[in-house]
Amino acid sequence: MITPAAPGSRAGNRATAERWQALLQRAGHQVQVVNEYQDEPCDLFVALHAWRSHEAVTRFRARWPGTPLIVVLTGTDIYRHQSEYPEQTLASMAAADALIGLHDRVADDIPAAFRNKLITLYQSAVAPSVASERPMDRFQVCVIGHLREEKDSLRTARAARLLPPDSRVLVIAAGKAHNGQWQQLAEQEAAENPRFRWLGQLDEQGTRELLTGSHVMVISSVMEGGANVVSEACRAGIPVLASDIPGNRGLLGDDYPGYFPVGDEQALADLLHRAETDPGFLDALAAHVSRLAARFTPEREQRSLEQALALACQRCSERLNEA
Repeated sequence: MITPAAPGSRAGNRATAERWQALLQRAGHQVQVVNEYQDEPCDLFVALHAWRSHEAVTRFRARWPGTPLIVVLTGTDIYRHQSEYPEQTLASMAAADALIGLHDRVADDIPAAFRNKLITLYQSAVAPSVASERPMDRFQVCVIGHLREEKDSLRTARAARLLPPDSRVLVIAAGKAHNGQWQQLAEQEAAENPRFRWLGQLDEQGTRELLTGSHVMVISSVMEGGANVVSEACRAGIPVLASDIPGNRGLLGDDYPGYFPVGDEQALADLLHRAETDPGFLDALAAHVSRLAARFTPEREQRSLEQALALACQRCSERLNEA
């Protein structure tokens, strides 16, 4: 399994690779996660990211044409690189015996020719054994994820500026700044906005405590392939306010009541205010995510992985027979 994210990284692709490694090993497979492919033989190759792993996919397919290949489609693959780098991205998708998409709208957003080899897999999260105590003196809103353009990471902080003077909303963001510019923006926002704090990158336990200790989580992304933080919120029963994009609808469903238009600070502020002041609305959000929790169990994710492996092997065999 190849991922662009290095060991020790808290990037989503690395977390996915290591979680899948554990799930597949539990099922009896031997799994090695690498950053670079050196033509090693294997029984099956999994490439996370169609565009970033394109060179590895090309080398693998040329060296081992008779071995099954799975390509995992990320949000940037689907919603950016298909149009910016179509030759490499679509070539990786074409080379794959099976594709994995991380939400149930992916089929609508890739070429029709590839849909018959697509498996939808919902990333899992472990339900927290103990929830953190929510603060009584404020309405805590968390934003979890690296600070970068695709996440529109400061949108919630800016929306909080629009709330009424008596609002008790405090937005707490956790995640590493993508670059110096994002660090400067986050530090400036924290200095100027009394309703915003930025904690930087937290470890797994700290992130879980922030999530379970919050009244609401916001995911404001411009594009998503299927964010694992949504899985974590659902498993923890934490209400979610989500940007209205396919990657969020593909996890939460069309009937979810907590969407706001991408980049619309006023609409997000209105939702934050409603969540803070309307217990019925907050309870409805919590009930909805709790009903979805079974979608994001490790057991279901492991079954989906096994399904993807079986499909890749089947289609590889069919391809060889046709040749």
